[in-house]
Amino acid sequence: MGQNSSIQPIRGMQSLLGDEAERMHHVVRTFDRVRALFGFRRVEVPVLEPTAVFARSLGETTDVVSKEMYTFEDRGGDSVTLRPELTAGIARAYVSEGWQQYAPLKVASHGPAFRYERPQKGRFRQFHQLDAEVIGAAEPLADIELLCFADQLLRELGLDEGVTLQLNTLGDPETRTAWRTALVDYFSGHRGDLSEESRERLERNPLRILDSKNVGDQKIAADAPTIDDCLTPQASDFFAEVTAGLDSAGVRWTRNPRLVRGLDYYRHTAFEFVTDRLGAQGTVLGGGRYDGLIENLGGPHTPAVGWAAGIERLAMMIDAAPAERMDAMLVPLGERAEREAIGLLNVLRQAGVAADMAYRGNMKKRLSRANAAGARFAVVLGDDELDRGEVQLKDLASGAQSAVALDSLAEALIA
Repeated sequence: MGQNSSIQPIRGMQSLLGDEAERMHHVVRTFDRVRALFGFRRVEVPVLEPTAVFARSLGETTDVVSKEMYTFEDRGGDSVTLRPELTAGIARAYVSEGWQQYAPLKVASHGPAFRYERPQKGRFRQFHQLDAEVIGAAEPLADIELLCFADQLLRELGLDEGVTLQLNTLGDPETRTAWRTALVDYFSGHRGDLSEESRERLERNPLRILDSKNVGDQKIAADAPTIDDCLTPQASDFFAEVTAGLDSAGVRWTRNPRLVRGLDYYRHTAFEFVTDRLGAQGTVLGGGRYDGLIENLGGPHTPAVGWAAGIERLAMMIDAAPAERMDAMLVPLGERAEREAIGLLNVLRQAGVAADMAYRGNMKKRLSRANAAGARFAVVLGDDELDRGEVQLKDLASGAQSAVALDSLAEALIA
């Protein structure tokens, strides 16, 4: 089908070719390599889930559920939703697919997610996430393992400079209840000075006031009770084990007592890897412990901890991805050579040589295309070479050229 200017992409959806696509693929390739080093098993979960999976896991009152989800009725009349993130689907699969038998389970996934929000730099309506979870482990070691995984991923992407791990504890349920009560008491005394949004949050979710972007709210929040005022000894010990483990592993971190998660199922460790390399300060990877999520989905009490990262945002920050280089570009001269080149291409590729063929143009144009493709060698074959059972192998970096027998070409290119 030819180009049709009347058919445009849906807003916030993007098609990528070349460097941008390579950057995203490089992020995923690096993630898959580090995942395997840490023993995280690859999982796949559906892009489409029953709406209840996200309403129960993310909370009916959150902006994601109330304003940003792609939700619709399918032809059977069921309410379904394109996933806005991956964790809820993995948790649902843990309950419904019998994955409990493998607990504690270290899993990792990546793929598209969808949110109907205003597109902006590094944010799209179809975006892509990396996701890592440890399910069925209550020990601080699981939190440490995940944070070490994230830290090594960012290092291998070359992003360890200018990215800071911010860490906080949200405590256990007793801690959270005490802190929530203390925050309600404190903010109620300042109700008249709070923004309208924060007054609404005071009723529903007072922790979210600490997240407010309103300058007046931020001044009031600066003197609000901290989580440390309410920590139980058990919660304090848990956080101390996590930070000691990070210190042992050489993972640098900084405490951010204002880092919160609004949903009630979050417990203990909360963290974000934050950068200022994208202009305004932004999170490139974030997560925490969510010991109550799987219960919300109808499963048994199951401790879990996980993180997610936006592939587009990471791809914007990395240097140019390593180019996929061609080993050889075939330059056939004449019809007979073109026919022979088709078979030769197949032989080379089956031997593990990355090879392509310049389809058209004179010798000069075809060699120019070989250079543009970043090929190491040009393989020139014409009638004279074929009669002798050989090809001309030209090193495109040095310009050196030599005759090589057809049946030993693959070996010469691999050497």
